[in-house]
Amino acid sequence: MNERLLRGSPYPDDTGAASPLLATALAAYAEDPARYPDVLAALGSARLLVPVVAVLGEVETGPDGLARDKTSDMATVLLTGADGRQALLAFSSTDTLAAWNPEGRPVAVPTRTAALSAVQEGAAALLIDVAGPVRVAVEGEDLTALAAGYRLARVGDRLGWVAVPD
Repeated sequence: MNERLLRGSPYPDDTGAASPLLATALAAYAEDPARYPDVLAALGSARLLVPVVAVLGEVETGPDGLARDKTSDMATVLLTGADGRQALLAFSSTDTLAAWNPEGRPVAVPTRTAALSAVQEGAAALLIDVAGPVRVAVEGEDLTALAAGYRLARVGDRLGWVAVPD
């Protein structure tokens, strides 16, 4: 017999609110898109909520052709943009998730896990707070760096990705 252990949330005291550091960075970015590096820096230590939604799985039909048994699976959400590229959705808070879809079930994960999931799914971006009030797309080298567990650091007027020990 295989025994599986369920782990509790790594965020047992999570209220569903955005982290203060991330909320401040998002507000600054809304006023000035040049503050994007501040959002990346805040994401390095942030918890994000990745929504999972129920997706109809297999449907077994009876001899009369009517559905008898249905299964459903839980899946993360990929959004396809007008240019055909996909983005994995993530949210800074339960409020921003509910603004997108009140039926989405939040799974709290570190930003690195969300970014890594986006990369593994072949998504071009991690799209944070798609329904606002501040929408941010993390893509390219920034997405790869977050997925690798790097954090953006500022030294004087220079920025760089640095490895953080586990």
